Amino acid sequence: MAQLSWHPYDGGPDSTVAGDVRVSDSLDVPYLDLERELLAYLPPRYAESDRDYPVVYMHDGQNVFDEATSNDGEWEVDETMQRLAPDLEAIVIAIPNAGEHRTIEYSPFFDASALPEEERDRYGGVDSCGEAYAEWLVETVVPLVEDSFRVSEDRSDRGVFGSSMGGLMSLYSLFRDPDVFGFAGAMSPAAGGPWAGIFDYIESTGYVDARLYVDVGGDEFPDNPERSERFEAGAARLVALLEDIGYDEQLRYVHEPGAIHHEDAWGRRFPEAIRFLLG
Repeated sequence: MAQLSWHPYDGGPDSTVAGDVRVSDSLDVPYLDLERELLAYLPPRYAESDRDYPVVYMHDGQNVFDEATSNDGEWEVDETMQRLAPDLEAIVIAIPNAGEHRTIEYSPFFDASALPEEERDRYGGVDSCGEAYAEWLVETVVPLVEDSFRVSEDRSDRGVFGSSMGGLMSLYSLFRDPDVFGFAGAMSPAAGGPWAGIFDYIESTGYVDARLYVDVGGDEFPDNPERSERFEAGAARLVALLEDIGYDEQLRYVHEPGAIHHEDAWGRRFPEAIRFLLG
């Protein structure tokens, strides 16, 4: 596999990027017949040190660092990691989503019949390719990143993180590839409804040695109380299942009253999550 080239991030005059962020050459995404670049945040002391760093792979990458590229606000992960250094440092790889194909790409399974009839048109006929995304992440992205930067070879220092559908994919990736990933963060995960397959998948896989962070807001969708309730119920069911299969101190669950389904809320909770996951 050829080495991936990286260059300094240039988001233009409206960019809100902080610290040392790089952008890669384009990568082929064959299962969706598209190309995408990766983004990499490097810790402040990366250039002057010789240490190997933990690495966090984050979904919905256009929302992670830069307000200018975000759909509806950024997580401010770069600002957070700058603020936490030098006590906590990690490389963060942000993988942009596939736009209109996001739901397809982040669905390892999908059952439209589990949705209220009035919501089914929003997703259309989802042809899930979450399995292909998980494989592409492990077989293509991880090796290229590890060939490009000084990252720890200890699986406990390698994890996945995301929100909503990205939270679902983080859970799926961890239990699919426990030999690759040692932690996962799932904020407001799409667990339940048409993605309820995650429960059977985790239960059948069973306990893996990993750290897990799960959270949910108390008012995820203010204009749709039933949908909010589904997300809260899904998170509660997920946490109960994780506890049943053996997670205790390796699991952190946060319920934020009044918080909505938005990047502002996820960015606000990110510092606590990453402190827990990186120990």
